[in-house]
Amino acid sequence: MPIKYLHTMVRVKDLDTSKAFYEMLGLHERRRMENEDGRFTLVFMCPPGQDDGHADVELTYNWDGDDSLPDDSRNFGHLAYTVENIYEMCQMLMENGVTINRPPRDGHMAFVRSPDNISIELLQAGDALDAKEPWASMENTGHW
Repeated sequence: MPIKYLHTMVRVKDLDTSKAFYEMLGLHERRRMENEDGRFTLVFMCPPGQDDGHADVELTYNWDGDDSLPDDSRNFGHLAYTVENIYEMCQMLMENGVTINRPPRDGHMAFVRSPDNISIELLQAGDALDAKEPWASMENTGHW
């Protein structure tokens, strides 16, 4: 039987803040499940036009908090998305208070972190854009 990718799950500390971050990336809520007995909410978010559930990020929010969340989610790796214009996306994220950990100096790749410290890789769709300032000379911030 062939295997099929379903989704990536990330635990979130503040559902509204995390959902707003993924919406800035262009994802939208596809489905939501509230579980009274288990005291958790699952929000499935996907890119536009991909409502078939094969590219979802599942935001898992435990109503009573989640002290098991690590301070640094490096054991997770990252989520990766292509964007139409990496410079415009990074500018919009910065204007909304998101730190660009690895700026798109090469016009091709950048890394940011979600409010829950999940590493997000942004890749320019198609060919890399020509290098331009302020991105070309911007240093890394933190780790990615």
